[in-house]
Amino acid sequence: MVTTNRIEVKKTYKLFINGAFPRSESGRVFEVASKSGDFIANPCLASRKDLRDSVSAARAAQSGWAKATAYNRGQILYRIAEMLEGRAEQCEAELCATSAITKLKAKATVSQAIDRWVWYAGWSDKLSAVHGATNPVAGPYYNFTIPEPLGVVVVTATDSFIDFIDAIAAAVVSGNTVIALVSGGLSVPAMTFAEVLATSDLPAGVINILTGSLDELAPWAASHMDVDGFDITAIAKKKRADLMVSGAENLKRMYVADGKLTPSRILAFMEEKTVWHTIGV
Repeated sequence: MVTTNRIEVKKTYKLFINGAFPRSESGRVFEVASKSGDFIANPCLASRKDLRDSVSAARAAQSGWAKATAYNRGQILYRIAEMLEGRAEQCEAELCATSAITKLKAKATVSQAIDRWVWYAGWSDKLSAVHGATNPVAGPYYNFTIPEPLGVVVVTATDSFIDFIDAIAAAVVSGNTVIALVSGGLSVPAMTFAEVLATSDLPAGVINILTGSLDELAPWAASHMDVDGFDITAIAKKKRADLMVSGAENLKRMYVADGKLTPSRILAFMEEKTVWHTIGV
């Protein structure tokens, strides 16, 4: 029997913007290594222009995504869960390599991530019932309160794959479009998840993923005038105040999750629209 040695193919990850995988315009990358120091991959170090491009893609996709029926959005999110289940073993191996957790813990984490997508998908057609209302008014009118998506939302993630999934799914299920900023070793499974999105039914531009430095990307996201909301849960507490000041210029909604799995994280990036309608005689 003849055996041959082969050269291992080292992966250089790209960004995920508008349904495609472009390289960072800066040409920069950073190295992700295992806890033992072994090289794993070179994700892109996203730049300010990459952020602008992703915001433009998200803005262009937002209207169509918001106008899709709640049922349709739920089905697309459920399809993402199905596709992630097909890549479960790869995600588990990457989580083991980049965060030094056990195979059992990695398997449980990926299973939980799949379940979270299904959970959020189930909320898509229930938000109006939970957060909407028919309001009592004096006069010959109907008064309705209807929840609507906020618009373009930036979310952050550092080292937790579940937090990464929660941040994206909570913002996107109601009709928002998302730019996820990911750093560190999580960049590797995050870009595998981007490949899941690219092969699902998700319209281009609805979810965009940028890998790199949160210290570099977050201030630009906070000051970007076409970003409506910013989930800064993964940002260090001592750095949040400056981001909030930058976001105040366009009244950007800033949010920090409380760690509980409730619809509050979905509702944090929704608006309430009140409609008056006369009662016919």
